[in-house]
Amino acid sequence: MNTLKTVFFMTLMMVLFLFVGGLLGGEKGIMIAFIFSLVMNFGSYWFSDKIVLTMYGAKQVSEGEFPGLYRIVRVLSENAKLPMPKVYVMENSTPNAFATGRNPENAVVAVTTGILQMLNDEELAGVIGHELAHVKHRDILIGTIVATLVGTITFVARMAGWALMFGGGRDRDRDGEGIGSIFLLVLSPIIAMLIQLAISRSREYLADEGGSEISGKPLSLASALNKLNLYNDRMPMLNAQPSSAHLFIVSPLSGKSFLKVFSTHPPIEERIKRLQALAAREA
Repeated sequence: MNTLKTVFFMTLMMVLFLFVGGLLGGEKGIMIAFIFSLVMNFGSYWFSDKIVLTMYGAKQVSEGEFPGLYRIVRVLSENAKLPMPKVYVMENSTPNAFATGRNPENAVVAVTTGILQMLNDEELAGVIGHELAHVKHRDILIGTIVATLVGTITFVARMAGWALMFGGGRDRDRDGEGIGSIFLLVLSPIIAMLIQLAISRSREYLADEGGSEISGKPLSLASALNKLNLYNDRMPMLNAQPSSAHLFIVSPLSGKSFLKVFSTHPPIEERIKRLQALAAREA
């Protein structure tokens, strides 16, 4: 069901993208927006992992430095039939983790020093399993495409709005077409963002389920999520950016932040409930 939702929302996103491009300049506007999107996707696909790792000060570590972490990642990678990803650690007391990389062969699993101190091995295995499920499902690629489309729609809508207000839209204002077009262009970025949230939340549920299969520990993942959520609500990551918050296993943004209302993550309570139901079915 979540996979079908993702396909549906991505299709809806593309339709919205073409609609905005058409408002900008008909067929020519659609082509311009499409080319712009391709350029942004290319850059995001090849360089987004390096950008986010640098943003959070993540450093690649060796097995000699973190033997326990490496052991968990290696065992779970074998369980998932994935290549061993690179392992990065962020010097940050807030417990959290994320995966990045354009494909399984170039994947990275990054964790904070805080999560290594807070979780026991079974809980950490649940978290690593979740991140490896993202890698296996190629969620990084999906997230990159969706984020690029949202950015493109927002940019094109803004440009089209200015064109309508100060350009040819004046003549069409007589029959209300110009005003209606501006209204739709204002709504388009909001709709695009809501679609992005729906896709991100669906992928999180899938990663919880897939990660539980990889680690065999749905209740340990549930316990980890509860701990991480409580800590991140009280002491969120100081350098967390909304543009990359969707990468983390729990939202790194402040629980009091207005942005939390539009979180890319589903409610922790619902995620835990689903994991408990999964464990009950497997018992």
